[in-house]
Amino acid sequence: MRVFLTGATGFIGSRIVPDLIAAGHQVLGLTRSDAGAARLAAAGAEAFRGTLEEPESLRRGAEGADGVIHCAFDHDFSNFAANCEKDRRVIAALGEALRGSDRPLLVTSGVGIGHAGPGEPAVEDNFDPDYPNPRVASEIAAHALLDAGLNVGVVRLPQVHDPVKQGLITPLVEVLREKGVAAYVGDGANRWSAAHVTDVARLYRLALERARPGARHHAVDEEGVPVRDIVAALGRGLGLPVRSVTAAEAPEVFGWMAMFAGLDMAASSARTRAALDWHPTGPGLLTDLAAMDYGAAGR
Repeated sequence: MRVFLTGATGFIGSRIVPDLIAAGHQVLGLTRSDAGAARLAAAGAEAFRGTLEEPESLRRGAEGADGVIHCAFDHDFSNFAANCEKDRRVIAALGEALRGSDRPLLVTSGVGIGHAGPGEPAVEDNFDPDYPNPRVASEIAAHALLDAGLNVGVVRLPQVHDPVKQGLITPLVEVLREKGVAAYVGDGANRWSAAHVTDVARLYRLALERARPGARHHAVDEEGVPVRDIVAALGRGLGLPVRSVTAAEAPEVFGWMAMFAGLDMAASSARTRAALDWHPTGPGLLTDLAAMDYGAAGR
């Protein structure tokens, strides 16, 4: 299969590239720079120039592909809502390139969109278009394409990690470093699901190879790691005191991250594992946090 991959030089995409190639696929990887093109060539992929700000450029990349994996996202979380809307426009453009065919398109979302109720892990079958997280825009765009007859599926991400990056935890490190305290909200019992980046990369490939319209997959190994345990690990690594803050104090302590700090983002992947025969093998989140170089983190 010739696969057009957005985010091909990013944290997750750069792991998807070798996984696809090892399985016999060809990769056309999106990049905006000469350095990115060189990295893709070294990995055995073909580079395609384009940007998220110009959705039509991505449409051209998808037109000649047998399948598309869209995992690029603008991770400036201070402009989160606007970036989610940008993602919606990109998904619509990719869909236009695939219209009239059964070529698969995988889009990316977050596990929170599968919210199942207070204290319950998110599940694949749940989708609430009125969910308050702005990232729901990506899944609304995917559903519009599905209703138009396209073969669209969704991969929902937890905290994807290795010893260098860990999803939302990476910017959290800098917030805590700046504030001089490793803080969590309330009793810190809210949970964040997690998976190692190599397991997530493999899931994308399996989801593309076994694509079916409307499929939603949770790239989750650990269903829920308590945030107080995550913050305790960060406190040890940063040499900071660990303490609880109230929900009212959260905006002052966490800044833009206050919208995430108290969320319970536990998620199940039982249906995903059964559907894709996916069995994560990578180290756990706390293991990677213990192995991180905190002197280099975020620098």
